[in-house]
Parts: sequence; C-alpha cells; structure tokens
Amino acid sequence: HPLRGSSIDIHPNARWQQNGITVAGGNREGNGINQLSNPFGLYVAEDQTIYVADWLNHRIMEWKWGAKSGQVVAGGNGEGSGDHQLSYPRDVIVDKERDSLIISDSSNDRVVRWPRQNGTSGETIISNIDCWGLTMDENGSLYIVNTVEMEVRRYRRGESQGIVVAGGNGYGNHLHQLSSPAFVFADQDHSVYVSNREISRVMKWMEDAKRGIVVAGSQRKGNGLTQLSDPKGVAVDQLGTVYVADQGNDRIMRWPKEATQGSVIVGGNGRGDQSNQLKEPL
Repeated sequence: HPLRGSSIDIHPNARWQQNGITVAGGNREGNGINQLSNPFGLYVAEDQTIYVADWLNHRIMEWKWGAKSGQVVAGGNGEGSGDHQLSYPRDVIVDKERDSLIISDSSNDRVVRWPRQNGTSGETIISNIDCWGLTMDENGSLYIVNTVEMEVRRYRRGESQGIVVAGGNGYGNHLHQLSSPAFVFADQDHSVYVSNREISRVMKWMEDAKRGIVVAGSQRKGNGLTQLSDPKGVAVDQLGTVYVADQGNDRIMRWPKEATQGSVIVGGNGRGDQSNQLKEPL
C-alpha cells in the first residue's frame, strides 16, 4: 500500500535502521533535476516512486527508486497562477483511479489536479482555500487542511463545497478546535488525524464527531517523550499506531494507540546532515 494510503500494515515490533539513505535530492539546494529546494509534502507510491512538493521551485518532482535525478511532473514554469504553473505547493498525492496528481497549490489558494503522465497543465478542482496537507481515502474522498479556517474538509468525488470533518471552530486548544493544522491522514474507518503546529499535538476526529481526541503530544511544546514540537506529517497503521514527523525536535515518533507517551524511531540525534540525523523533517 502507498505510504499515504488509508491501509498501512506495519508489524507492532518493527524496528528501523538508524542510518538513512538519500532517495531524492541531496545535491545541495537548487533547481536542477537532481536538486530540491525546501521540499514539503511527499507521496510514496506502491512501486516506491516518490513525488515531492518542491516548494521553493514551484514544482512537483518524481523520483524513481534508485534514480540519481528526478523529473518535473507538474509546474516548473516559474511561480505563477497560470494553469501550467504552481506557487509554493505544500503537498501532493496520487489519485490512482484517475492516474493524476492532486496538488495543494498553497499560494494560489487552490487545489489542482494534474495528469500524472506527460501533463502540461493542471485543472483547478477547489478554489479559495488556504490549503496545506491533503489525503484521499479508499472511496476517493479528498480531505484538505484549510489552515486559515482551522478545519479539515472532506470532498466526495464530484463535490466542490465539501463538509467540515475536523475543527471549524476557530483557533484554540479545546477539543472541538484545531490550532494551525498542517497535515492530515484518513484511516479505513474514515477517522481523520490532524497535526497541529502551534499547540503541538496530533488529534483524531472520528467520522461525524463534533470534537476530537489527542492521540500524540500534549498541551505544551517540548522534547520529552510525552511532547512534540511543531509536528507535521502524520500516518497511522492498521493498529492505530500514530507516526509523526516531529519537526522541531528533528525526529520521527511512534505513538501506540491510547499511549500517553511515544518513542523515537528515527532521528533524535540533534539537527544535522549525518546519516543518523534529521533536519526539520516534514
């Protein structure tokens, strides 16, 4: 299954290599096809192809497994609002049914569908939305984080308005609110998990719920095992274990279901570019 898909099967006793390898970029910051510049969201397909929202280059890059360089598959025509352009894209996923990319084109306040094969321009499918992370469930429903409205909206196929499935009650630390939400994951039960940047925690909202529950982090930002600092990417496995990119602490954390603290599975060795270190992971 794709890393961002709604069904992720990870063994409960899984362990990770502590020294990582570079699979995209790593050739200093730049706009060459073997470079990235401030990459944001990424999507890993079943064949291990990686799609990266190359934020400062206003493009989406595709990197085949083992490739030394990538190729531009969306944008890359300078910053702009034209159908052939992107402006600071924050996230990208693959819609397998329609063989297309769905892109959070953040500075254009739109979500764009772009053909995955030889696409030269995109189609705006949702407008006037300050979009961050996005994901899709197995039914093809699209979930989008609107960081200004402090909400996650779900759009079933063909819908242009959608409905609020998390937050939508202003900024705050109450359980019916979100605080600068960033990325979202939807599981097989259509529960959504949302990372909150300001009040550093991950919240779970079950389908039709009016309030969420905290599944990772606490009220206070920090570097303890009960804490997160500016969390970003989030994924959840079949057992309800939450995996979160703890950006401010340069680590990836794992929180079992109903746990009061997590464990560091990758990073946590200071900020840096060594193989056992991370630098502000997303």
